[in-house]
Amino acid sequence: MKKVLVVEDEQSIATLLQYNLEQAGYTVYIARDGNTAISMTLSEEPDLLLLDIMLPGMDGMDVCRRLRQEKIHTPILMLTAKGDEFDKVLGLELGADDYLTKPFSPREVLARVKAILRRIELQDSVQAKELEEELSNGSLLVHPDRIEAFLDGSPLELTPKEFELLLYLMRHSGKVLHREQLLNAIWNYDYTGDSRIVDVHISHLREKIEPDTKSPVYIKTVRGFGYKFEEVTN
Repeated sequence: MKKVLVVEDEQSIATLLQYNLEQAGYTVYIARDGNTAISMTLSEEPDLLLLDIMLPGMDGMDVCRRLRQEKIHTPILMLTAKGDEFDKVLGLELGADDYLTKPFSPREVLARVKAILRRIELQDSVQAKELEEELSNGSLLVHPDRIEAFLDGSPLELTPKEFELLLYLMRHSGKVLHREQLLNAIWNYDYTGDSRIVDVHISHLREKIEPDTKSPVYIKTVRGFGYKFEEVTN
């Protein structure tokens, strides 16, 4: 039975989420603040966090940042009452897997939770079957089985999603990849036309691997279609 940690200080929302998740077969834990969320993540080892941004004390952004800094890659679905795009983008940049803006329906929450967990299961299955040898392109070197990437011999500090994206791009180098294809491959479901999550991750990946982000060598933009990972020779 999958375990979900709900980090929400509003009693009514926490109760609603707990009821619907338990009805769907999940084991649910509740944390009311950021510090408790971190300690419960360490002690209970949940399969997913439902993390509200607006929390007393340490907010959801700081919780996400702390967990990722500690190399804890538990999937995070952020919940926010704010409609500001900045908050959504910042959450994704810090390592969240997805976000939902309040008010939301329990059905939508369950759909997102199932999709994220399904993607993780598929990813684990693929990795177990395909412990590939290293991939190289130009000055880039990636070890899929060790989840390590290097540029000019120096290790790259990539978020889980950035690593997945880089690996997918390198596996499909030379091909034009539509944003929708990347959404489905990396996030495993349709964002209903919202492709900004792809652009955000591409932008941050470029900052880490491109000598000049304004004139990228590896990740080319194909206007009107998506992106292409160029085959580069040293």
